[in-house]
Amino acid sequence: MRVFRPLLAALAAAPVLLAQDALKGPEAADMDKGVEACTDFFEFSNGAWRSANPIPAEQPRWSRRWKAGEEAKDRLKEILDEAAAVKNAPKGSTEQLIGDFYGACLDEAEVDRLGAKPIEGWRGDIRAMKTKDDLAKMITRFQGYGVFVPFAIFGSSDNHNPNDVIAQVVASGLGLPDRDYYIKTEPRFVEAREKYVAHVAKTFELAGATPAQAKAAAATVMRMETDLAKASLDNIALRDPKATDHKMTMAELQKLTPKYDWTAAFRALDVRPGDVNVAEPKFLEEVERQLGASSIADWKTYLDWQLLDFASPSLSKPFVDENFAFNGAYLAGQKQIKPRWKRCAEQADQLLGEALGKKYVEKYFPPEAKARMQEMVRNLRLAMQETIEGLDWMSPETKKKALEKLSTFNPKIGYPDRWKDYSRVAVTRTSYWSDVLAGRKFVTDDNLATIGKPVDRGRWGMTPPTSNAYYNPLLNEIVFPAGILQPPAFSLTANDAVNYGGIGVVIGHEISHGFDDQGAQYDALGRLENWWTPEDLKKFQEKTACVVRQFDAYEVEPGIHEQGKLVAGESIGDLAGARIAYRAFQIAQRGKPPMPTIDGFTPDQQFFIAWGQFRGDATRPETARLMAQGDPHPIGKFRVIGPLSDLPEFAKAFGCKPGQPMVRPEAERCDVW
Repeated sequence: MRVFRPLLAALAAAPVLLAQDALKGPEAADMDKGVEACTDFFEFSNGAWRSANPIPAEQPRWSRRWKAGEEAKDRLKEILDEAAAVKNAPKGSTEQLIGDFYGACLDEAEVDRLGAKPIEGWRGDIRAMKTKDDLAKMITRFQGYGVFVPFAIFGSSDNHNPNDVIAQVVASGLGLPDRDYYIKTEPRFVEAREKYVAHVAKTFELAGATPAQAKAAAATVMRMETDLAKASLDNIALRDPKATDHKMTMAELQKLTPKYDWTAAFRALDVRPGDVNVAEPKFLEEVERQLGASSIADWKTYLDWQLLDFASPSLSKPFVDENFAFNGAYLAGQKQIKPRWKRCAEQADQLLGEALGKKYVEKYFPPEAKARMQEMVRNLRLAMQETIEGLDWMSPETKKKALEKLSTFNPKIGYPDRWKDYSRVAVTRTSYWSDVLAGRKFVTDDNLATIGKPVDRGRWGMTPPTSNAYYNPLLNEIVFPAGILQPPAFSLTANDAVNYGGIGVVIGHEISHGFDDQGAQYDALGRLENWWTPEDLKKFQEKTACVVRQFDAYEVEPGIHEQGKLVAGESIGDLAGARIAYRAFQIAQRGKPPMPTIDGFTPDQQFFIAWGQFRGDATRPETARLMAQGDPHPIGKFRVIGPLSDLPEFAKAFGCKPGQPMVRPEAERCDVW
């Protein structure tokens, strides 16, 4: 068991906050009080805001939370504009790197003037391939820049010894969202395939092919990708960690795909792996088959497309527009592309994230915010401890293991303790494509360099400005970047009801990921090993099956339902997160004067309203369909009404009666944690 002394020290030094009656409650003006809370809490808590704030043309969904995420990019713009205005910053300094990257990206006239010229060297090398050995070397070259085709090579912790980082080989190389788009016969999938083939052909035409050549090339791409898709696991199967746990020696990997020289590939990537985990052996068998059965000419076409697809957002306007027409407008329903400055800021965050993030944190994330978050995390962990201790369905033996796992959780808040050094990244003001390649190379090398070494628990999987959070079961860590620690999730001027109903539920959600249908398969040390008694595991699986049935019943649109098995983990996280955050909210009030009623709403009601306002996403129909097919998160409406309709605490707070829509029948009510 580890004791988090730095955390305890920070809590002891937490600042004195304003009295609760001086802090803000939920946004009353956002609520549609014409709707009964017990009928449709999604509309009640946030309906007025959505009516007054339609989804912007450039966005796939919208809410106060999404708006806050976009406002964070406005802050990045200020930082980047300031850095770009400096023309003589020292080479390798943060100002030079982010300023020149952003400046080169903003030079749209130069990017448009060049057209597809920046990638002609790569395309020429692809056309020059003559042998299967040349092909293998080109695939490895793609890997070195994070262009993962037809598979991906990267480093992450070993499922069975998380303190060691091993090479992972994962299925990749598909242009459509997932395997089902290539295989299923429903009209929406058939249409998507037709649109995709047309998109591939159009892109080839932009790159200089005749219409006939482009049509033939698109057919080749579709045939090869379809065969790869057929050998892939679907999104539901991929959620089972055991389904992608296939550790093998290098000799066994080489035997699986003898036509690809893995030793040479890892040598070229400057990686010296020991054992390797192959997520989908059947997929690699299909890669091996295609390495033999598909001609060099077909592989040239496939790799040429993969390069064009990867490069299009960084090339001239015709490529950018065609890429958006398929991926943004058709698949996600966006009405227009984001302004160039915002796309440049997002790219800078993706490729130079901690350099940019350090500036963001210095300017926009005060120490007081981190201290208050640490206090909330402490209360959420205590709430989860009390929850586990009070379970009547879990044996003492399994409880002991669960509490041991909870005690080893490592919370990360705001930003890393140690920043990455980007000083050697070759960024200039004169070539945006070269900057993109340099950034991709750094990000890829930074990851590959971890293979074969002890895990660095100080590394982050998200950049500080990111408006999101995550749980890593292998490291048993919960991570909350500074970007999410803003209203409506969190504010130093908001009362406990709002903060616990917003970021508190997010904290609880991430903690509970350690105990959802996936996380529960990992033990306190992050190993993929069972720690449950057979009887307790059976009871737990029955409880998770309830959540699956609940979400299977939610209809995104006529004929399209949420997939309960796909969204089970996130939905268990929302249900448990809301429950333990509510308990933590009660813990936070112990020994304090009663919180005031605000705008006619009790503190308990304020807590639940805050959650409804945080998760109150309006979602475009196209995006909702995309999410229902492949996103492990349900759409926002069901993330609000789903877990709350299971909670007696919610029903009590609003006086909801049995039979009302926000009260699930007792026999159907789900209760996991």
